[in-house]
Amino acid sequence: MRIGVPREIKTHEYRVGLTPASVRELAHRGHKVVVEAHAGEGIGYPDAAYSVAGAEIAATAAEVFAAADMIVKVKEPQPQETRLLRPDQILFTYLHLAPDPEQTKALVDSGCIAIAYETVTDARGGLPLLAPMSEVAGRMSIQVGAHCLEKEQGGSGVLLGGVPGVAPATVTIVGGGVVGANAARMAAGMGARVAVLDKSLPRLAQLDELFTGRVRTVYATLDAIEKYVLEADLVVGAVLVPGAAAPKLVGRDLVAGMRKGSVVVDVAIDQGGCFETSRPTTHAEPTYVEEGVVHYCVTNMPGAVARTSAFALNNATLPFVLALADKGWARALAEDPYFRAGLNIHRGRVTHEAVARDLGLPLVAAQDITG
Repeated sequence: MRIGVPREIKTHEYRVGLTPASVRELAHRGHKVVVEAHAGEGIGYPDAAYSVAGAEIAATAAEVFAAADMIVKVKEPQPQETRLLRPDQILFTYLHLAPDPEQTKALVDSGCIAIAYETVTDARGGLPLLAPMSEVAGRMSIQVGAHCLEKEQGGSGVLLGGVPGVAPATVTIVGGGVVGANAARMAAGMGARVAVLDKSLPRLAQLDELFTGRVRTVYATLDAIEKYVLEADLVVGAVLVPGAAAPKLVGRDLVAGMRKGSVVVDVAIDQGGCFETSRPTTHAEPTYVEEGVVHYCVTNMPGAVARTSAFALNNATLPFVLALADKGWARALAEDPYFRAGLNIHRGRVTHEAVARDLGLPLVAAQDITG
């Protein structure tokens, strides 16, 4: 198969779909890999490293798209990229379609076969291709939140861990999944007072055992969300409904009731955000102030730590890329129902239930296509 790796063009996105090591694995199996010039420079790999690994270097994205049977990316294709897609071409990347009708329409119109990292599942009900970036984003949420609390960033001037004689900051994490657990690990490690809210009692029990009392676990009723959000210096939105738009769990009135200079970090922004006041931002302009509260809502947070993120992502995605290349998309998805859950768009039709439901589009079941 011919695999194409374009350079990422989203604002301040430095990750790359395939590292040289991943290219070498594909080339070793007889596949051809075409990488756009300078695609790996953001993680410290010049074009020469890709050439040594067996890739052909193309001067432009248009050449990559034209040459490839499958495009492997990190972030959702930007409008100028979706125009380069063609019928039956495989697109394997993060998509986050539920809150994005424009991108969905563009992919439908292209006739491509779009497989989303974030909806591939596993036998335990996990999301193996989302988990690595959720780990990064969860840890980053505390790092950026602590920075945003600084006075010159618009924050209240609170040090997350406090100092002897001065209380530490209070951190509330809404959602106890991979993002929430990693955020709690960082916040507790920095000495903050931390509470994690979730609706799953088994998950709260796991977190309680994991953190051995260093983190308060709270069942997420409306009353609890209101209480802990209003008390917090920093609130992390870590809610995920796989493939679907994030629920708006924190309304504008509740944000308005927070102390001025408090901080919101909405990690769910890729799926539309879980705060009513959230709107997407970029690494170029990461924050804004709404209702007196600093909001950090960057849609590609892990791109800021591109080298760590690219290696972590490739560790997870490479087996799936190899399966698609070795078997073709139809056989690879037919043989693996968990991989099949990643199919979002197929030749002009929506094939993921949550995406179809949230966007009000007709659904064709992925199973009906792959058998």
